[in-house]
Amino acid sequence: MSLVIGLTGGIASGKSTVSNMLKEMNITVIDADVEARLAVIKGEPAYKKIIAEFGVGILLENGEIDRQKLGAIIFHQADKRKRLNEITHPEVRRRMLEQVETAKRNNEEVVVLDIPLLFESKLTAMVEKTILVYVDSDIQLQRLVARNKLSIADAQARINSQMPLSEKIKLADGVIQNNGSLDETKQQLLQLLAKWRIQQE
Repeated sequence: MSLVIGLTGGIASGKSTVSNMLKEMNITVIDADVEARLAVIKGEPAYKKIIAEFGVGILLENGEIDRQKLGAIIFHQADKRKRLNEITHPEVRRRMLEQVETAKRNNEEVVVLDIPLLFESKLTAMVEKTILVYVDSDIQLQRLVARNKLSIADAQARINSQMPLSEKIKLADGVIQNNGSLDETKQQLLQLLAKWRIQQE
């Protein structure tokens, strides 16, 4: 049986760093953000539903969805954002679960679902264990400002739109503190995998 682990964290917490470490260990990582992009490409079921809901005005000249135009609509209208989520989330879940089944058929010992809003979206039923990548709030703010070239106010607004990391800690099975060096982060990851009896290559 494959152990299915959910990997999550706040914006700019270093979740992608841990995700890449897992990939380097030849562990299958299924990325919800990647699947969300693939779920809405031209011809996919969700693509057709989005156009039926939002109209052809959100399309680029090549027929693909203009993510900025769609983003501008849903950012300001909660009902539209909810509707978009109702269309896309089931498709993303379906795509991810298909890949989990493939990993199980291949007898992979572990498969990781990289889901930024694992707790907010109440997707913990898809996984057996959860890992939270945690970072102190001041470091999180500094990293986000530097990475996305945002003002402090804009960066704080993005952080505030997510469940606080301090609340996520209570929900996670394992926590990786990512305030320090990459080596320190990797050691914590290895310790966690060892604790769950996951063999390292």
